[in-house]
Parts: sequence; structure tokens; C-alpha cells
Amino acid sequence: MKRTFALSLLAALAASAVAVRPAHAQAPDAGPPKIIHKPNPHEIGLAPPTGGTSSTSPILYHGGPVIATPTVYLVWYGNWNQANGSDTPAGQQIVRDFAAKVGGSPYFDINASYNGVTGGVTVPTTQSETTDAYSQGSRIRDSDVQKIVVRAISSGKLPYDPDGVYFVLTSSDVSERSGFCTRYCGWHTAATPSVGHIRYSFVGNANRCLNACAAQTVGPNGNAGVDGMVSVIAHELEETTTDPDLNAWYDGSGAENADKCAWTFGHAQYQLANGAWANMKVGTRDFLIQRNLDHNFPGPSGTGDYCLVDNTGRN
Repeated sequence: MKRTFALSLLAALAASAVAVRPAHAQAPDAGPPKIIHKPNPHEIGLAPPTGGTSSTSPILYHGGPVIATPTVYLVWYGNWNQANGSDTPAGQQIVRDFAAKVGGSPYFDINASYNGVTGGVTVPTTQSETTDAYSQGSRIRDSDVQKIVVRAISSGKLPYDPDGVYFVLTSSDVSERSGFCTRYCGWHTAATPSVGHIRYSFVGNANRCLNACAAQTVGPNGNAGVDGMVSVIAHELEETTTDPDLNAWYDGSGAENADKCAWTFGHAQYQLANGAWANMKVGTRDFLIQRNLDHNFPGPSGTGDYCLVDNTGRN
């Protein structure tokens, strides 16, 4: 009797813990549960917020897999050859340059504080990206994002990669109907459709809603929408690395590592000639990127979980 009661109690507690994730993340349309990156709660136009320097509530490991070295694949959805100054080939190059150099950077090395993660990122020299000109229309559902990824893989435009993170990057004329610009700026999830088990993310061009999905109206690289988009891509990439199947690293409220530091940019910010703020250089470009959570860092208030700009301790 006692053993049966104990097992029942453990099962109830486990069910309660698992239930945190859908409540935190589930979008109101078809598809698997998602972890959303909520819009910027701060007023833009001022210097981006630095955030606190104390340790946060602890992030916890729940037994699921991590990705040691993720491989980044890009699906350019919509029209990235527009005359609006943002959805442009030059805007695409900003994203490519970040993806190519972020692996092994002091910023991304924060993720190596999670057991099993190296801090590296792979970007294939061939078949790393593809385009999709509105195969699902200009008003897409969450389930359509999965279809876009499956279409890219099944057509051979992108390879199937169990360590891949497939980003669907939409031009600013595309509406994601479950809440882009109102409920979220991006999200990530995992599923096992016909092509195999995939980890994928939606990120829209912040030019559609700078007040919601960017931290400033002037970007470090002269494209406020795409510069804002890169910060969300970084956020989703590190969360997919440490919690790819939504069952690895998150805290008691369901927040992942980057969630705990969202929309804070640290004290290492500097202002560029065009008036934009930045907090790091990745490759040859300046970027303003949200901080990430360094797990078990020996910080000023003792070893704990701290929001940092990089793994050297800059906060």
C-alpha cells in the first residue's frame, strides 16, 4: 500500500512538472508544443537595458538530450529581394556572417557550461540554406513552419541532420498567425514527421514590428529589422542546443537558459558611429545580442546561474 501510494505521488509530481512546459509555450494552433521568445517589454529608443548582475533562480536538468555541436540550416521564406531596405540580400548576409562565426565565440561558449555541449556551431559549406517563395502562403500557421522544413529536406534542398537546427526566417511581409509580433518574436520546437526527428525554429524579420521584436530602431549593421532578428536567432539557437526536445534544461517555471536573460544586454555595450548600440563583435561585425545564462558560474554572489555577455564573465 505504502509503495503504491509513493509511486502514485511520484507520478503525480512528474505529471505536474511536465505540465509546466505546454502552459509556458503552447501556441493556439496545430503542431507540437513550442517555447516562445516573448516580445520586448521595454520601450525602445533609449539605451538597451543592461539587466541585473546577481545570480538567477537555478536552471535544472530534466534528463533529456542536448546537442553537442548544432548545425545551422537556413530557410529564407517569402521574398528576400525587396526594396524596403531590410528584406534584402545584404540583410541575408548579416545573418550568414553571424551564423558562420558565432560558434566558438566567447558568447556562444556560455553554452559549454551545460554538460554535453561543446560551444561550437557547424555551418555547412554546401547545402546550408535554401529559399521558399511562399509555398504555404504569406499568412502561415505553426504547422506550416514544420511543412516548410519538411519540404526543404524531402526535396533534397537541405540534408536531414539529427544535429541540425532548421531556421525558417520569414520576410517582413509574412504573418505567422499564432502571434508573431504580439505573442512572440520567435520560437523553437521538435517533431518527428516523415523525414525523421527534427529540431526547428521560426524567426520573423523584426522590421515588421521593431517596437516588439527589436531593441533599437537603428541596427549595428544598418538594418534594424535583421539586426534585431539576429538577436532572436541567437536566443533560439542556444535554447535549441541545451533543450532541443523541450525536456533537458529549464527552470521551475519552464524558462530555458536564454529566457532567463531575455531582452537584457549587459554592461559591455558601446555606441557606434551610426548611433546604434552593440555589445559584441562576431567575426568582423558588431551586434547587440541578448545575454545568455552561464550555468554554475563563479560569480560575484557565489557560484550560480548568471546572465552574461560571454563566458569570461562580462555581464
